[in-house]
Parts: sequence; C-alpha cells; structure tokens
Amino acid sequence: MKQSPNHNSPWQLARRAERMNPSVIREILKITERPGIISFAGGLPSAKTFPVAEFARACATVLREDAAAALQYSASEGYGKLVEMVAERLPWAVDPGQILITTGSQQGLDLVAKVLIDSDSPVLVETPTYLGALQAFAPMEPRIVSVRSDKSGVDVDDLTRKHVAGTRFLYVLPNFQNPTGRTMDEARRAALVERAAQLGLPLVEDNPYGDLWFDAPPPPPLTARNPDGCIYLGSFSKVLAPGLRLGFLVAPKAVFPKLLQAKQAADLHSPGFNQRVIADVMQGGFLDRHVPTIRALYKSQRDEMLSALAREMPGADQEDPDQRMTWNKPDGGMFLWARLPKGMDAIALLPKAVDKGVAFVPGAAFFADSPDSRSLRLSFVTPSVAEIERGVAALAAAVRENMPVTA
Repeated sequence: MKQSPNHNSPWQLARRAERMNPSVIREILKITERPGIISFAGGLPSAKTFPVAEFARACATVLREDAAAALQYSASEGYGKLVEMVAERLPWAVDPGQILITTGSQQGLDLVAKVLIDSDSPVLVETPTYLGALQAFAPMEPRIVSVRSDKSGVDVDDLTRKHVAGTRFLYVLPNFQNPTGRTMDEARRAALVERAAQLGLPLVEDNPYGDLWFDAPPPPPLTARNPDGCIYLGSFSKVLAPGLRLGFLVAPKAVFPKLLQAKQAADLHSPGFNQRVIADVMQGGFLDRHVPTIRALYKSQRDEMLSALAREMPGADQEDPDQRMTWNKPDGGMFLWARLPKGMDAIALLPKAVDKGVAFVPGAAFFADSPDSRSLRLSFVTPSVAEIERGVAALAAAVRENMPVTA
C-alpha cells in the first residue's frame, strides 16, 4: 500500500484512492463563478423549472401530517408510496420490490460499481460517455473498454469485437446522451439488446434525460426489452430539482439484494423527508403537467443556440467539416456536441474563450481512452437567450482568432 503524497503524514491511502480524480467539469465550473462569464459548461437544469411553490406546499403538508415518520430513519428500499409511483410511471411492468430509491442516480452508479466490478474486470462504455460514470467506476479498478459509437448509438459489431469472457456490463445512455445529446434509434436498440443477450452481457441503462424530449418521445427503454438482463437508472433531478438528491434504480431479482445491501452500507437510506415531499408533489399527475413546460423551454433554448452557431461561427462556406466547426441537433435533453476545425484543441481553446467571457467543457474528459481533442460540449438550458447570443458570439471570436492558417 502506497504512502500518502505527504510523507510527513501517517495516513496511507488505499490503492483505489489513486484512481480517484477530480471532476473536470466541477473544476471548470469554478471558472464560471468569475463575474461576467457566460457558462455553457454546467450540466445543470434551469432553475426556472423548479416548482418552488409546489415544494413549499408539500413541505408544509409533510411536516403537518407525517412529521414523525418523515424525520425518522426509514426503509432502505425507499418510501413505499414513492416506489409505487416510480413503478406506475415506467413504460414496462415492474415489481415495486425491484425498485430502490437512491441518493441521486449518481449513487446508483456507485452501487452498481461496488456490486458488479472486481479489480481488472472488463467494463464496456460507449464512446464518448458520461464522466460521472467513469468516476464512479474508477475506484473499483476496472479495465474500461471503449466501444465505438455513432449518431445512432453503440456500434453493435464493435461491441461484439470488444466483448470478452468476464465482461461485467455495458454502460449506456440511450436518450439525449451526456455529453453528445444523441439518441439511440429503434433499430440500434433492438440490435443491441439482442446481441447483448446472445453474449450474456448485462446492460446498465442510465436514463436521466428521457423525459426531456422536444418533438417526439424516444423509443422504449432497453430494459423494457429484456428486464432480467438490465439495470435501469432514473432520476428526479432533471424533472423536479437536483438539490433534493433523489433517483432510483430498477434491478433484476438476481442482483437487487446485493444492491440493497450496498445501499445500506453507504447511507442506510435516502432522506425520508425528501422522498415524502417528492411523492406529495407528484400526486395528481403533476409531472404530466410540469414536464411539458421544461421541454418547451429547453427546445427554445436549443433552437436559439443552433441559430446563433449558424450565424456566428466562421467557415460556414466551407464544405469540408475539417475546415469549420460542426455541431449536432439533439432531439431532447440539455447538451449539444460540437467539433472544432482540424488543427484546433478544445482544451487549449478554453482559457482563450474564458478571456472573452464564455466557458464550455472540452470533450476529451468524456473519453475513457483515445480522446477527441477537437470536441466540446455545450449546455443550452441555463443561459438566457441574450446570454446564448453573446456567449456564442464570444466563442466564435475565440475560434476565429485561433483557427490554423491554411495555405
């Protein structure tokens, strides 16, 4: 066991601690706290969508009618009424006894890692993938293997090539993926589930953004197609409020007891008061009325960013994508994925963009290996329309001034 970097300290760090690294995004968010910085960096829901009045009413109701239970220790599985509400909202038949309320869906990733990963065991991830998942998996010392992906989702043939005996699972975000915003299409979902079943490969399906579609809902979840072969992660953060730190997982009966035991060891249970407040807010079909307002706001923000990029970015007359900045058009969610002209590096561009008053996340952070240095993630949901216009103009100026000179 290696000593702490401070040789005057008696503390010795576990080997797994060496695999822990600070979140690149969290470090970038510190920059955005500087006055005048317009941030396209954070994956934060818009505070405009938080149902504050409903939470105020629900808090008062819970404290008036159920204070003793709400403020007491409670069941590790979660508040029964909330568990039943989750089961009712899922698009396939689920036994409530297979649902575990978690302290944010990030905890779900941590529990999955603790229960399923041994040191040096292979774990497959799509390319690129959610940075928070890589952080959750890293302490268990897996061998992360990247699977090629395209605009339709995971490349099933590359998955077959990368799969080896003992591979623990494939981690995948089919809907409005973080960081790319892409959505796996129906054909690819069907092919992926079929191939995974043939290989005996479990799937860990992370779906925090699935309700945030703009024009049409995404295809049914992977888990709905093979419930015994998948673990499904969901969240209340994107449709209600992230500060309450509540999510959930749905797991096959073969693995659920161990996930529950890992949950008990981690925090006994997620906050009972928060669970009751969310259950109270959700009564009477509230989400069916509330979520469409989020979709409308985020769609308008996306459209504004797309318009600003088309208007401001240099090289619009270039047909060669290597000679101009390119970006996608997500069908939902919170993120847009862009790529700089050939010869540019997003990490090198970031401080120059910040000097002009705008921040983004370099895409390299989302790759388990072989990062694409030209890629970057832009979040369109928290800035105002005016800030999107100014921020994209500032980003375009930074790109223009740092584009390589071509002959």
